[in-house]
Amino acid sequence: MRTAWFDASSGASGDMVLGALVGAGVPLAVLQKAVDAVTPEPVQLRVETVDRHGFAATRCHVEGTDSTTARTWTEIRDLITAAPLDEPVRDLALAIFGRIAEAEATVHGTDVETVHFHEVGALDSIADVVGAAAGLAHLGLTWIACSPIALGGGTVGTEHGRLPVPVPAVVELLRGIPTYGGPVGRELTTPTGAAILAAVADEYGAQPPMATEDVGLGAGGADPAGHANVLRLLVGAGVRADVAAGGTGTLVIEANVDDLDPRLWPEVIAALLAAGASDVWLAPILMKKGRPAHTLHVLVAADAAAAVRREIFRQTSTIGIREQTFAKVALDRSFVAVEIDGHTVAVKVAHLDGELMNVQPEFEDVAATARALGLPVKDVLARAAALARAAAAAAG
Repeated sequence: MRTAWFDASSGASGDMVLGALVGAGVPLAVLQKAVDAVTPEPVQLRVETVDRHGFAATRCHVEGTDSTTARTWTEIRDLITAAPLDEPVRDLALAIFGRIAEAEATVHGTDVETVHFHEVGALDSIADVVGAAAGLAHLGLTWIACSPIALGGGTVGTEHGRLPVPVPAVVELLRGIPTYGGPVGRELTTPTGAAILAAVADEYGAQPPMATEDVGLGAGGADPAGHANVLRLLVGAGVRADVAAGGTGTLVIEANVDDLDPRLWPEVIAALLAAGASDVWLAPILMKKGRPAHTLHVLVAADAAAAVRREIFRQTSTIGIREQTFAKVALDRSFVAVEIDGHTVAVKVAHLDGELMNVQPEFEDVAATARALGLPVKDVLARAAALARAAAAAAG
């Protein structure tokens, strides 16, 4: 399993991503070929080794980008679509720019198809996105993790004047993704850097279990005092901790909620399950000042976490969530059908290494059968379980 981890504790920009990729072993020619295929004017990538507070880092310069033509998302999409790129590179580049287009449209209240890019529409940002897509595709990664992303602070000059850091587009791009302010009072994460990380990261947190083979340090253009302005990229063979334990990628997302009408909880739970959650449950708690509340717990696979996070914010009154990665080891499961006096009951059957461990009749089927036959539910439940065990034993 080819694994990578971005250490974004100093933020990220497009050129920092390019530098990290080259430092991790991606040939510069791979990036240049993709850039040449897309940019309508000549753009040259050049790398050099620089010092960032004791770290030897790779600085990637994107040169020949004096053009500041403001392009629409439609125009940029046409450039990428028409370019002779490998399909994975094209798809990733479109996904990254699509995120930027949606964020810019939201921030400026415009239509996503006609939103005009300014800083992000310049040739250097097009080169950053397409080059990053080519480099990541070249690495053949199967899982990408990223640390919480440092955003910086203070203000920054833009096309629209001076804006507070993080700028609105970065805030929009990193919704639902762990971020934090600082550690220095300058912009650390740009919209391009935010879009790349948001598009490629499968999970966020500490470095996953991996045998690191290559390390890339992409240098930012600035060299602030007392701070190593680098984006680290670790690449190697490895698996996530939960997979190494024999399980699947699983998060538990939680939120304490004390101001939601309790009649809404059944609909909230149903919405989260529909969004991809594996399980949802509530625990009553007592909060400060004696306020009764509930803790919402959601079990979800990593690849469905973004949709579930969004649904939590849509369906509840919480303004913050916390999450942890857990090892989940699940038995092999299947369903069998048993007949009880002409009525069908589905039964979930679980095995471990071929050995029968559990049988559990579906309660709705059991209750419906009990009502139809005028029998106690407990009797139908016991008969369905016994029939399922007998069938499994005969098949085994």
